[in-house]
Amino acid sequence: MWDLTEGSPIKKIIMFTIPLLIGNLFQQLYNISDTIIVGRTISIRALAAVGATDSLFALIIGFAQGMTAGLTILTAQRHGARDYKGVKRSFAVNILISVAVSLILTSIGVLFARPILTVMQTPRDIIDDAQKFIVVCFWGIGVTVLYNLFNNTLRALGNSRTPLFFLALACVVNIILDFIFILFFHMGVSGAGLASVIAQGLSAIWCLVFIKHYVPELVLYRKNFSKVLHEVKQHLKLGLPMGFQTSIISIGAVIVQIMLNTLGSGAVAAYTTAGRIDFLATQLSLSFGITMATYAAQNLGAGHYARIHKGVRQAMGLSCSLSIVMGTLIIVFAVPLCHFFVGNQQPAVTHMVQVYFLCNSTMYCLLSILLIMRYTLQGLGRSLIPTLSSSVELLMRSFSVIFLIKLWGFAGASLANPLAWLGALLMLIGSYGTVVHKLKTLESRTHTLGKIQMNTEVY
Repeated sequence: MWDLTEGSPIKKIIMFTIPLLIGNLFQQLYNISDTIIVGRTISIRALAAVGATDSLFALIIGFAQGMTAGLTILTAQRHGARDYKGVKRSFAVNILISVAVSLILTSIGVLFARPILTVMQTPRDIIDDAQKFIVVCFWGIGVTVLYNLFNNTLRALGNSRTPLFFLALACVVNIILDFIFILFFHMGVSGAGLASVIAQGLSAIWCLVFIKHYVPELVLYRKNFSKVLHEVKQHLKLGLPMGFQTSIISIGAVIVQIMLNTLGSGAVAAYTTAGRIDFLATQLSLSFGITMATYAAQNLGAGHYARIHKGVRQAMGLSCSLSIVMGTLIIVFAVPLCHFFVGNQQPAVTHMVQVYFLCNSTMYCLLSILLIMRYTLQGLGRSLIPTLSSSVELLMRSFSVIFLIKLWGFAGASLANPLAWLGALLMLIGSYGTVVHKLKTLESRTHTLGKIQMNTEVY
């Protein structure tokens, strides 16, 4: 377990981020392996069908993932304060909430998948496969939510390595099952969805077994679930805003998908391909952001206020520098990366992918700053402004696709993310500055009280 309240801030941040980054990369490999295998072994239309469900799945499962990340902020704060009984209560409450939310989201997703795809103007030639894929994924929401809860809880306690190991194993299982279900059992896109659900379920089981044997502060008994209902509201106060924040962002993605569908299955395939690579590239920025939520929460619980701002500044500088390098590499190798997904016989798709990267990869530094500020504020328990910034992100993304697609076609859709990042960042800057000032004030008071106490003891 990493204690982020002591030692060199940037060193601890890097050491915590590295396994988190690798884990996030493996997480994306679930989707990427599905895309590559479907695109190369079935058809471009099948790839477009899988891609057409991305925003819908992200809307529902993204809420659950964001919510579990928010729920574990209180767990991290209690761990930083060495309140281990409070950690157990927090974990118990989070399990109850996650199970309830899983049941609700599964019901909504399975029952309304087809009507939603229809409203989203999914092209007729891919809507049947899109429905098959997304329904299988929705049936697996429960295991996905529980895996993310266990994963985020371990991270809240400072353990970002163990989830990485289980995720790597699950990724291998996912790829093997993809080939088995698609090539041998001829299950089509349904096989790709089932492979991901089974692999995610195994990750959840492995995390739970690890917790039972090696993390005693998270081992729960029946008594731990009694008399915890009074804490549900306190946890939901942090969990729901992060869940809604993710959903708000995903609503923008749904709007992008609706407008993109009007450009045809070729544009959907190009956006899917570019989006998969883009998600992979931005995991660096996302990993630094998630690290800063745990870092800020633990140090807030420990009362190390000056250390929070120092760590944020150092992480921001490093993340921005690496994002610029990553963006440059993506632009330079755009064509071979695209061919890896769809082959070299799709020149129109390849051209659109290049356009997407020119619009997005040049702005990765903006995203780095945005994510670090957003997650830091959330780690400090300030969820309102990050949620409002997500609303601004939705508005900017909606403006881009509704108006710019009509003017510039696929290029207009490609500008949706950079404009959304810029709007959200402008919303966060003022709030973050206010928080930094309050942290400095708290540190000054703590330092003054420490001197008074020292003088009293000497006297």
